Amino acid sequence: MTTEPVDLAGALDAVLASPANTTLRRFVPDASTARLVTRLARHPRSLAGRGRELADELARITTGASALVPQPRDRRFTDTAWQSNPLLRRTVQAYLATSRTVESLVDDADLDWRDAQRVRFLVENLVEAAAPSNNPLLNPQAWKAFIDTGGGNAVNGIRNLLSDLRSAPRVPSMVDPSAFDVGGSLAATPGAVVFRGDVFELIQYAPQTKTVYERPLLIVPPTINKFYVLDLAPERSMVEYLVRQGQQVFVISWRNPDARHASWDADTYGQAILDALDAVEQVSGASRTVLTGICSGGILASLVMGHLTAIGQADRIAGFGLAVTMLDQHQAGPASALMDETTATATVTASKARGYLDGRALAEVFAWLRPSDLIWNYWVNNYLLGKQPPAFDILYWNADTTRMTAGLHRDFINLAKANAISDGAAEMLGSTVDLRQVSTDSYVVAAITDHICPWQTCYSSTQLLGGQTRFVLSNAGHIAAMVNPPSNPKASFHVADQTPASPTEWEAAATKQAGSWWPDFAAWLAERGGERKPAPTEPGSLGHQVLAPAPGTYVYDN
Repeated sequence: MTTEPVDLAGALDAVLASPANTTLRRFVPDASTARLVTRLARHPRSLAGRGRELADELARITTGASALVPQPRDRRFTDTAWQSNPLLRRTVQAYLATSRTVESLVDDADLDWRDAQRVRFLVENLVEAAAPSNNPLLNPQAWKAFIDTGGGNAVNGIRNLLSDLRSAPRVPSMVDPSAFDVGGSLAATPGAVVFRGDVFELIQYAPQTKTVYERPLLIVPPTINKFYVLDLAPERSMVEYLVRQGQQVFVISWRNPDARHASWDADTYGQAILDALDAVEQVSGASRTVLTGICSGGILASLVMGHLTAIGQADRIAGFGLAVTMLDQHQAGPASALMDETTATATVTASKARGYLDGRALAEVFAWLRPSDLIWNYWVNNYLLGKQPPAFDILYWNADTTRMTAGLHRDFINLAKANAISDGAAEMLGSTVDLRQVSTDSYVVAAITDHICPWQTCYSSTQLLGGQTRFVLSNAGHIAAMVNPPSNPKASFHVADQTPASPTEWEAAATKQAGSWWPDFAAWLAERGGERKPAPTEPGSLGHQVLAPAPGTYVYDN
């Protein structure tokens, strides 16, 4: 049986296609839902059995004999009234019983991968939306706030709701936009812009040790949102940590494009990475550099690695890093299953007409992939309780959206539909990219709870890349994996000596390490960093004068 192109769409690229759908359109039953109904109709005994189980449980709930309770980590029902009030307790139990039955029916249908993922997305969102905690007439916290504030919470909640509906993304605000200051409380590590082109600025960070490794590190950030997730806040900044380990760190800060830049495509960004590499070599005086890419920046960096290998310049790279990046686009999680040819075509056509894909639309899509944490949690806080969301630096960065050029958007979609990188059919700057020919050692990081790039799919990079690969699995999500300082007491990661073909085999052999993966990465960099030398006393070089202090100027583009 042949695989349809829609089944080859990777999660990131599927997300890039999703803005073509309105919020309501994503939750309308489709052909996958119809197949669920058909499958269940063919097994009436199983369906009847689930119905009897639900009826029995509802009877126990009515009589007060049910033992159903929320999971310990379920934050929706932590208020004691949910258990102490008989009516509220029975309401929660009925909700849990019904949810369990609906989810079991999806399992009973035994759908194929794509249909199962699409139905689960629909069911998860509907189940989350139906939670009693979201209902202002039932939520005891909302009633307590109403009494305590004399109805002020309702007034504030309506004001917050109207404010959020005025502009995209039309989801509850997750952070106060005035809570942080880029260049002050965020992106504060000292450094300087030493190169500026139309597409990017290159930031060289000031050394914080007397000696540094001779081979520098160039980091390619995502093309979605801004670079400073890598330099988030003091003591929570990967850049700050690495310069304190003696690394010479350079980071690309992408320009926030607009309609004038519609034609910028993957080749444009690939050439920009090469221009940055040239500048890093000239400023540092090194002939070899460690190149690391994050998320969509990792896809572009991988294509550049393939190009350098094809033209005989792979020795310019001393090591290659990837973080939360999917190169294999086959069956890559729920977002992948949500993509189809119609939405892909529609969103590419829309971005072509406008000249770019609006990052605010992407923010809405990302939020609906984790509705419990990123939608309904803030629905209760902002609208029912009438509060402002708490100040959280990661969510501030997440809300600081950027646009993606129509050309790059089109190329990412096409790469996914053809699974071109995995199949060795991708191209970069005229070179056919075959990652198996890339013999440079690599360091690949994935996140165990990543809802954008499932770790098992990220693991596939270990089989695509030549050379020796170290795979690290962080106990975090897509963004939190990057913001993983050693001071985090909850941090841990898994690692193994070998990278077998199957992620399941790797997981069985991996051992858990307490703490952040940053020190492990720093040790890997040190092995490939060459000799230590006196740290430079001034940023830049004769050919690359300081143009602005870090974090530069492009980071402020709206």
